[in-house]
Amino acid sequence: MKQALETIVKPLPEHLFVRHDGNAEMRWESMAGQGYHTPTDRFFVRNHTSTPLIDATGWRLRVHGDGVRRPGVFDYERLLSMPSRTIDAAIECAGNGRRFYGSQQGDPAPGAQWGLGAIGVARWRGVPLRDLLREAGVRENAVDVVAHGLDAPFEGYGRIRRPLPVGKAMDDVLVAYEMNGEPLLPDHGFPARLVVPGWAGIASIKWLGEIEVCTTPAFTPWNTVFYRNVAEQPVKSAFELPWNAALSAGEPHVLRGRSWSGHGRIVRVEVSFDGGAGWHEAENHGPHLVSAWLPWHVWWVPERPGAQVLMARATDETGATQPLTMPRHPFGYHFDAVVQHPVHVVRG
Repeated sequence: MKQALETIVKPLPEHLFVRHDGNAEMRWESMAGQGYHTPTDRFFVRNHTSTPLIDATGWRLRVHGDGVRRPGVFDYERLLSMPSRTIDAAIECAGNGRRFYGSQQGDPAPGAQWGLGAIGVARWRGVPLRDLLREAGVRENAVDVVAHGLDAPFEGYGRIRRPLPVGKAMDDVLVAYEMNGEPLLPDHGFPARLVVPGWAGIASIKWLGEIEVCTTPAFTPWNTVFYRNVAEQPVKSAFELPWNAALSAGEPHVLRGRSWSGHGRIVRVEVSFDGGAGWHEAENHGPHLVSAWLPWHVWWVPERPGAQVLMARATDETGATQPLTMPRHPFGYHFDAVVQHPVHVVRG
């Protein structure tokens, strides 16, 4: 199976995405009626530089470092021939929700002003990272596994590279080559990328080129200058509604949404129709997956026309619940407060 260099990165349709300086945020209303997985054509795109076009026939993945006994090189055909695993997992930018630090809490944070659409859940297929590490003879004293991308260097910091603790690397991390049943597209990391369930998207390195295994803690700009102390993602919720959606008064509406957490399964979702004065438990449906999201729905009959605020909050199996406010993060990461979603109720 090959994907040629002439594969073109197609323009992203405006009705599905909000643009952020070359990156693209999924519009939540585009998920309505789409089933459990995010279709590839509306999965968010986050690049630090630009999307490389890589010829699979010349691509190599090198596994090396003082933490392995048998450094090795894997080509694309070899990767595809190895025993595979398929998982449903979310990938979410650490800055997802950043704009609400400013628009909702009055204390803006720097960076791309994502709403809640810098997340997607896909069905990923690939080789467990632990299988590659075992084949390379990972040492008992290995500490960190550093994944290196093949995209262009970022400013003066070099290529994107990010350490993972060896325990996480040997657990549930996937070296993925398929997304939703098809080879990865260039925007999503072709020929291969990491998928690190539950962790911020920066860990799921795209255009994978090297895996370096270290016997001492590893430090790169992407765990010191940027994304410091960023690992598991917090609890969040979103409505499958446009911002300022128009809803008819006096008529029943089924409000749908999804909630997720990097810490574990979502066990409860509550929705408020009055800006947080009262809460109603939503019904959930679909898989209760640790690594992905929980779809839910709730009925609402708005009584009178005018501006209204909807709110959704989730609780995961660790007991973590979305707060009403979130202390500002200097880089705008990990916004997990309940988002105030405005709607406009009109006369039926």
